[in-house]
Amino acid sequence: HGRSGLSAMAARIEKSAFHVPKLEELCEVLQDGLKRNFADVQVSVVDCPDLSREPFGFAAAGLCGKPRIADVGGVAYLLPLPNTEKIYNLNTVAEQVELPGAFILGAGAASFKAVGVNAELMPNVLTRGGGKPEVNHSYSAKLNPATGECILENYGEKYKTCDFALLANLYISEGKPGKVVEVRSSRRTGQSNFVSCMREALDRHYGKKPVGMGGTFLIQKGKAKIHVMPEFSPCPLNGDEAVNNWLKFFDMSAPLICQSVYVSRDLGFDLRVEHTHCFSHHGEGGHYHYDTTPDTVEYLGYFLPAEHLYRIDRPEQIHKLGW
Repeated sequence: HGRSGLSAMAARIEKSAFHVPKLEELCEVLQDGLKRNFADVQVSVVDCPDLSREPFGFAAAGLCGKPRIADVGGVAYLLPLPNTEKIYNLNTVAEQVELPGAFILGAGAASFKAVGVNAELMPNVLTRGGGKPEVNHSYSAKLNPATGECILENYGEKYKTCDFALLANLYISEGKPGKVVEVRSSRRTGQSNFVSCMREALDRHYGKKPVGMGGTFLIQKGKAKIHVMPEFSPCPLNGDEAVNNWLKFFDMSAPLICQSVYVSRDLGFDLRVEHTHCFSHHGEGGHYHYDTTPDTVEYLGYFLPAEHLYRIDRPEQIHKLGW
């Protein structure tokens, strides 16, 4: 499974620098923003926990070391009809963002060629480099066509590929230990979801100086609204209503392990400004929308600001979605 499908090296790559605030300053901005939306908030700088251990079980131990964000492809390659030529590879992405051997995590679409059907992907890979093969701890979520239930699979183990399709939002680093921003929030009082609330706080504070963040969070208690994409629609999906009728929504239970990438503001790169997927150890996973249990929900997250944005294979046409 080398550079399969699309010759990704030929893809257009646009690079831009993010504003990188000091971690202590980020804590203040996030604390301030989250307090508008949650009753209990604690944001602090901590040593990154070992993410290779439970409950995370990631392919690398940390989030630190030359952090960057890649936004690959886009919703325009999925809707209104899928562009089935758009197959990418995480090992290739690591090279494209100038960090071969990087640890990549985030949210994207699984390779429908590998899975045999369209599916959600929770990419989590220590890419190959330095003579070592990749370590692939990715998960995927697809629908059982007979029952409509979610099937969570160990994508790396089952399909043995680092391919993905159509679109992905990826946080990329050396996967090392180091200082990160820890975010604890519980008892939601406002309307924004956990990620939107942080992103909006950064946008209010930093304005035209875009800040990109990536990392992971746990939904420790409560439930969340999650979607899983079904098979590609044979007829074009035009508009949010058609898309929402196509998607399958679930109320999924904690504990959920989420992988998130968000950018405070899109300065003309047609970015997905926030994208979060989750998996679990009880067979549930998919695309996170918001929690459905505001009184009992508990979030615990670890994030780091990225230094650079790499916009890879940006679609010619712009497609704005409600999600």
